[in-house]
Amino acid sequence: MKKISELIVPEGIILDIKSSDKISVIKELSQILIEKNMISDPNEFFEAILKRENLESTGIGQGVAIPHARTKAVKNIVVIFGRSQTGVDFNSLDGKPSHIIFLIAAPEDKKTEYIITLAKLSKFIRKDEVREKLLKATSKEEVIEIIKTHE
Repeated sequence: MKKISELIVPEGIILDIKSSDKISVIKELSQILIEKNMISDPNEFFEAILKRENLESTGIGQGVAIPHARTKAVKNIVVIFGRSQTGVDFNSLDGKPSHIIFLIAAPEDKKTEYIITLAKLSKFIRKDEVREKLLKATSKEEVIEIIKTHE
């Protein structure tokens, strides 16, 4: 089972998300997967992630959102990190905007790995110290180092 730090591609880290609404943020983060040919069908992937988002908010509170989906359009599990200075409304449980967004894309047939990845990410991002460091990180390398240290 791969660690979160092994699932994040360095190109998959955006320190300053430009989008301001949930759907645009998901599209902005997904664009990296499309550019890296990690998604075979962008429309199928986007449909799957929006379907999941409509079932229940992926805004877990404490300024964090974890949009995620399993679909045949994805070859391998991958995690994308985005940070929004202004915050994005993900309909979080606590009603606060999300500043830290992790997008998880997984193949349809990797359910166990997908659930474990989501659980690992949820557990480590609940630590105040991790969130504070991720909000202050100044480089992609620093983000990866923070994840490696705390996962």
